[in-house]
Amino acid sequence: MPDPYSQIPHIAPDATSSLRRLRQLSRVLDQAFTIPGTRVSVGLDPLLGLIPVGGDVLGLVFSSYIILESARMGASKATLGRMILNLIIDSLVGSLPVGGDLFDFAWKSNEYNIKLLEEHLKSPRSNQKADTWFVLAVLVGLLLIGIVLITIPVILISALWRLLTGA
Repeated sequence: MPDPYSQIPHIAPDATSSLRRLRQLSRVLDQAFTIPGTRVSVGLDPLLGLIPVGGDVLGLVFSSYIILESARMGASKATLGRMILNLIIDSLVGSLPVGGDLFDFAWKSNEYNIKLLEEHLKSPRSNQKADTWFVLAVLVGLLLIGIVLITIPVILISALWRLLTGA
């Protein structure tokens, strides 16, 4: 089977192996298993989201790696911005109890982000590569999202506990 990434004219050989590795990570996170008898695939990301408090943070860490590698590979600010938006939607909505977990099974942010990276690499525009400060701001933003992902369930569990105990 021919390598689909050898068809991208502007990509360096080391970027090809990085792209392959990111694609594999994306598959594991978004569609590692197919539910028998259906076409529905499920990855580790929604399964991690079922773990109270820390599961969504783990998903955020793995998904952030794809974005950081994309920045290293020269993705533009516009491409990285769309990738971050996908991750924010996935992380914040996915952190909501029950409904967020169901959303996580349908929203495949890592697959969307790989497609964005591939589109950028196939036809790099005159968009400038993201600079170091932008990537640092992305890292800080992702850290803040991680803090929010821990805070939301703690507040919800605390409120539910008070409601149930009458405290």
